[in-house]
Amino acid sequence: MSEPLREHAEQVFPAAARLTALAAAIADRLGDLLASLPGGDGSPLRESREFVAAFSADLRALAPQPEPGDGADPLDRVALTLGLARAEIDALLLAGLAEEHEGFAGIFRSLHAAGEPYPTAGLAARLLCRTPEERRLLRALLEAGPATRSGLLVVGAGAPFFESSVRLPDAIWPALGGIDAWPAHVALRRGPTVRAGLGAWLARPAAARAIAALSRGERCTVLLSADDDETAFQRAAVLVEAAGLTPVRVVLPPERDADAERLALLHALARGAVPVLRRATTAEPRTPAAPDLAAWPGPVVLAVRAGSAALHGPRPVLAVPVEPLEPEERTEMWRALVPSLANDAPDLASRYGAEPYLAAEAAADLALRSSYDGVLPVPADVPVALRGRAGLLLASGVKLVRPTAGWADLVVTAKVRDQLHEAVDRVRYQRRVLDEWGFLRGRRGARGVRMLLTGPPGTGKTLSAEVLARELESDLLVVDLANLVSKWIGETEKNLAEVFDAAERSQATLLFDEADALFGKRTEVSDAHDRYANLETAYLLSRVERFEGLTVLSTNLRQNIDAAFVRRLEFIVELGEPAQAERERLWRCHLPSAAPLDDDVDLAEIAALFPVVGATIRNAAVAAGFRAAADGGAVTRDHLIRSIRREYDKAGRAFPVQRTHAPVP
Repeated sequence: MSEPLREHAEQVFPAAARLTALAAAIADRLGDLLASLPGGDGSPLRESREFVAAFSADLRALAPQPEPGDGADPLDRVALTLGLARAEIDALLLAGLAEEHEGFAGIFRSLHAAGEPYPTAGLAARLLCRTPEERRLLRALLEAGPATRSGLLVVGAGAPFFESSVRLPDAIWPALGGIDAWPAHVALRRGPTVRAGLGAWLARPAAARAIAALSRGERCTVLLSADDDETAFQRAAVLVEAAGLTPVRVVLPPERDADAERLALLHALARGAVPVLRRATTAEPRTPAAPDLAAWPGPVVLAVRAGSAALHGPRPVLAVPVEPLEPEERTEMWRALVPSLANDAPDLASRYGAEPYLAAEAAADLALRSSYDGVLPVPADVPVALRGRAGLLLASGVKLVRPTAGWADLVVTAKVRDQLHEAVDRVRYQRRVLDEWGFLRGRRGARGVRMLLTGPPGTGKTLSAEVLARELESDLLVVDLANLVSKWIGETEKNLAEVFDAAERSQATLLFDEADALFGKRTEVSDAHDRYANLETAYLLSRVERFEGLTVLSTNLRQNIDAAFVRRLEFIVELGEPAQAERERLWRCHLPSAAPLDDDVDLAEIAALFPVVGATIRNAAVAAGFRAAADGGAVTRDHLIRSIRREYDKAGRAFPVQRTHAPVP
């Protein structure tokens, strides 16, 4: 290596230079050991002696003489924290020779009974032990010492002990050298944390205790629980940084994987960081197993969904609940993240209860768009950015609708329209009523608005929900509960949890179609099916009550809705069959102005003759348009009546021929 390159390496990676120097010292001892063993010219052992001498010289050329450690070096930090014996450190350095120089892997392979590129426990014993007592001590350390228990040294199985390989776990050698290398199968989450708006939460007693314990390096588990584990995960990293430490965020496999857990802890320790762990979600409904932290000597932070983890054992636990931000905290958050909308921050805080990390992502998107457009963002851009980042993965039975219908498309009675406008106002004026005037202060789900739309099929229930979503500048998530309910125990709750999580991330309006499928009356428990059906209903009741958005339930059978749901509804809107005047308006709404109408079409007459609902009128109008196009002329009375008759046939209803006052084909 050239002198300038070596100086650069020593400056950039001082830990790597020291590690190389320590490895070179072990390599020299290995060379001395091989030189003391019998082996004549041409034997593999003679070749190994020569190779070790050459490779040791290479290592000495790469690094200066090892200096005493100061405790800040990764190797020293790991050794002190885990309480490693000198023999364990030397065994680690011996195993690391194959990682440090390509030649040693071949040497170990030539000396290994199974031809593996690692040193054996027997080679380590010959190298590091001078007496039988030291040999027994080394075996005890390699069998059950702190290096092996923590996973820092891996002793192979399936062979006599002293023929077993001694190796290092994935990527730990470069990590000990100060290089930011991670195993490929460890899911590391990188990126900055977002602290905006979290000052008050960090100052609360539970968080303050955890921060103090982390800053002192207490041997404890800090357990953060939230409605969703991603929120807990993000808040956990902020908590660690508030203690003046560096978090390492790792997503563990959904199934228990002791090797992955040990690797995450070891790599965090080598970097002087605090491990922040969460378990990946899985399609199977189950309670995730907590990692085994009983023997880990330092602090660990776990992020979980509330109620999904139970920690047992003597290791101390500090529980930190993750509460939603208060309006003042959200106002501070939006002011910090989108300074150009500082004056609108109170309104944004009232309407959009996003977590800081989601708000920061939306703010970054707004800033990039603004840099290209040359126009500062306006409040209406915020929900668009939040929806764009939501990344909805919708379960079967859930449909995302981008609402396009407005008030002009909705033909309902004045009473129904007033109720719908009142529901919109209930969302729009939350800042004044809830935040400034203090109504429902401290009540969970106070910002949620729950509405039941009931009436016969085709009367505009889904259209009403779409109009509400458009008026509130949100997407509409249409949930078909009949398809979401599963026969498997726990699967329905999991599906529902995913729906609510998606709605909260995207700030969407929720529409539960055919709500009586799961919002129906609970029954007496006569068998296990009744008990679990009642549990599903109870879960949904609780989740709807906590949802801080607009929830719309639609049903044709109001009498089947459980009374517990009815008590929690802010609005019950009855959409009856339209009267004659409303039917005429519906015909005019569904026959576009560009569609040619024959002179014999009298919409007032059609509305009077056929008492049908809006969906039937829409279907008949579209069908009449296609009939007219096929005939090459305008839409005639005959086209309309033929199409209406088809709708009556589809519904199994008697067609009122005697009332048409004209022949009906």
